[in-house]
Amino acid sequence: MNKKQIIQRQLKNLQQIFQRLHELFLQLPKLHRIVMMLVASLLLLLLLLPSTKQLHSAHDLDVANLEIGKRYQIALPQESSEKKKIKTVVIPSLKVKPQTAIDDAPNTVNSQQQVDVTWQTVKVRSGDSLARIFKRLGFSAQDTYAVSTAKGKDAKLLTKINVGDTLRIANNDAGQITALEYPLSKIETLYINLIGNNYQSHKENKTVEIREAFAYGTIRSNFWNAGTTAGLTDGQIINFANIFGWDIDFALDIRKGDNFQVIFEKKFVEGEYVGTGNILAAEFVNQGEIFHTIRFSDNEYYSLDGKSMRKAFLRAPVNFKYISSNFKPKRFHPIQKRWKAHRGTDYRANTGTPVVAAGNGKVTHSTYNKYNGHYVFIQHGNGIVTKYLHFSKRAVKKGQRVKQGQVIGYVGSTGMSQAPHLHYEFLLNGVHRNPRTVKLPDAKPIAKKYKGEFNLLANKRLQELDSAKNALSSISEGSVIHQSDE
Repeated sequence: MNKKQIIQRQLKNLQQIFQRLHELFLQLPKLHRIVMMLVASLLLLLLLLPSTKQLHSAHDLDVANLEIGKRYQIALPQESSEKKKIKTVVIPSLKVKPQTAIDDAPNTVNSQQQVDVTWQTVKVRSGDSLARIFKRLGFSAQDTYAVSTAKGKDAKLLTKINVGDTLRIANNDAGQITALEYPLSKIETLYINLIGNNYQSHKENKTVEIREAFAYGTIRSNFWNAGTTAGLTDGQIINFANIFGWDIDFALDIRKGDNFQVIFEKKFVEGEYVGTGNILAAEFVNQGEIFHTIRFSDNEYYSLDGKSMRKAFLRAPVNFKYISSNFKPKRFHPIQKRWKAHRGTDYRANTGTPVVAAGNGKVTHSTYNKYNGHYVFIQHGNGIVTKYLHFSKRAVKKGQRVKQGQVIGYVGSTGMSQAPHLHYEFLLNGVHRNPRTVKLPDAKPIAKKYKGEFNLLANKRLQELDSAKNALSSISEGSVIHQSDE
């Protein structure tokens, strides 16, 4: 087989291969055939473009008149002496806000970028406002407005700064305020931070550790002195009296030898004592009668049998610190100079001491006469009327409805009175009764569904009180737990 025959056979084989490929192509779906044709056309176009470009680059030659076999010298393309000017586009860098951990949020200054800041600490002086403080530190009125109107409801607290408070203020190198810290208490702090172009405010509380504490006292002169000696704060003494105030008149019922014990909360932040909390349980022994109270999860106080300590009437409508005379059938009237029935109770107190309504009711009298001075009568329903005499000033009007504990007037010495005091009367169906001993309606008991839970808590608290009392027998005089006010 000669060379020509070999070539013919190879061409025939190629022809058969192409024919077979053509048949296979026709068997493909129409969409597939269209895609393949487009791809093939694109590849062919890509192959042709470079050669065309190369031909055009040899523009110095007359391609049409080139002679075969003749050698031509072609100058290599050289770089132009003048470089093309390239327009450079500078993309400004983006200020990315770094992600800040929640625990670090209070110390965030300006989250857009890490910058150096300067902190200043200032103490609020008498007459200071936020504007005056900022001006003193070199900030503008615009700065004051921007910070005081920061987003969030807490920024308004800056309008209530008090003398002695401390503010920490941070600013960057440009003099812009980036953060402010205002401790509202040992537990709570207000933070204002610059986030982007706006200020945002929020409050944060530190974790408070609650510990239970115990105090004990014996009355030698009065309840206030005994409470102070026992280590109770003024607020705790008042709260204690308020809790038992429906059962005991702390002005006139207290006797020498009465005693009390109380379990209460102490608050600590990061190991530092920051103040007292709620009274959790208490016992008061008054003239041999024992009273107990337990604080339940609804924040209300109940007796051991589950009855609410709240009753329809307070035993005393005025602060218990200053009292003159007791309820007596008769007494020698200091002005009229004769013995007469004293159908009420006199509470000696300084002029201006607030007097509150003993219970809910409607004011039937609010006026003045030469005997009672400025006085107020209140109708409470169920045949009960209370009377309040010798006010220096009345705080309610006839026909007005009042609630228990609402201020109705102020202690004075108007009318037939020698010294500032409140004369208080309690009438039931027109008959004068001793407001300190009259039986009051039973208090509403705890809900039945909580009775079991309350009983468990009450027993636990009672055991704690008994254990603490027993422990006192082994504690010598002068211990941290005070036993008397002497």
